[in-house]
Amino acid sequence: MRGSFLQFSPPLVGSEEVDAVIETLKSNWLTTGPKTRQFEQQFAEYVQAPGGLALNSCTAGLHTALVALGIGPGDEVITTPITFAASVNVIEHVGAMPVLADVEQDTLNLDPARVREAITPRTKAIIPVHYAGHPVNLQAFNTIAEEHSLVVIEDAAHAVSAKYEGIPIGGTGNPTAFSFYATKNMTTGEGGMLTGTPELLERVRILSLHGMSCEAWGRYGKGGSWKYDVVAPGFKYNMTDIQASIGICQLRKLSEFQQRRRQVVDAYRAALAELDAIQLPVERGPIEHAWHLFVIRLREGQLKINRDQFVEQLTAHNIGTSVHFIPIHMHSFYRKKYGYRPNDFPVAYQNYQQVISLPLNPSMSEQDVTDVIEAVCDIVKQNRLCKVAA
Repeated sequence: MRGSFLQFSPPLVGSEEVDAVIETLKSNWLTTGPKTRQFEQQFAEYVQAPGGLALNSCTAGLHTALVALGIGPGDEVITTPITFAASVNVIEHVGAMPVLADVEQDTLNLDPARVREAITPRTKAIIPVHYAGHPVNLQAFNTIAEEHSLVVIEDAAHAVSAKYEGIPIGGTGNPTAFSFYATKNMTTGEGGMLTGTPELLERVRILSLHGMSCEAWGRYGKGGSWKYDVVAPGFKYNMTDIQASIGICQLRKLSEFQQRRRQVVDAYRAALAELDAIQLPVERGPIEHAWHLFVIRLREGQLKINRDQFVEQLTAHNIGTSVHFIPIHMHSFYRKKYGYRPNDFPVAYQNYQQVISLPLNPSMSEQDVTDVIEAVCDIVKQNRLCKVAA
């Protein structure tokens, strides 16, 4: 057993990021400015998007996209129950109604067939989430949106570096929100990016900074003017140059990070494939997985312990884990407001009870990977349900 606790997903930050932050601190420009613009341009180029807007979170990207697209009271937005609450909270923030549709059994992504069933005359948008870094069936969602005059807003919090049919997530033209939270494939500590058309991003840029017609860099830089106008009741969602300086470094390292993630995934697959009590994550369709998460599922009727007990035993082996996610319809706010019951979305509910996210990050050593594998195998071996022969 390990002598020290293996954290689930620590950030990998090096001297380059430290030096970049110091350089920014010495520049006398700390808030949104030249480093933020550089990061926006480089990230948009990386995902082959027409443009990018750096924000303080993925949540801000989803929220401002809804506002900029005019979605509000009386409208419905379809999304998944298997996601973090932010994906659905933003729908509530604009006064629209979140409509949940169940997920696919294999990928745990939003199921296009269930989305079709959920569409009503009030439906205005679909927010699919690229769960764990596996892209959703974008072709299906874009077709549905075209048929019903809807907009697709992609939640790509897990999907930096993922591709669908060879095109990076974010490069399809749909508004797409990314997360750079500390646990993500690349980080700015806190932060996010919205990609989309220049027209959409211009509206969102104004909304993201109090609805002002001119941001600080334009007012206080050389040749700027102190004059500004508030053209909408906006928000305080801008990214700072301190964060952006970290993001620029992380983006340069992203390919290296992803290569190491894939090595860890391959090691997990090779070592755990023979465990009949464990279902491994899939890669389905013309996609490139971002591998933000490596989510295993416990097969029913194979073990004497349940998911929560499995997690406890991994903790006892000094292995950090997580569960992604408690379904939206099980949280008290949504349960009470909409009268949801656990089995309203049976695929999501059943899989929630079985999923465990194993450690997956580029800072893992070969010994770390071995320790995780040995812990999972040992727990399965010790808790295998003996079947009585007929």
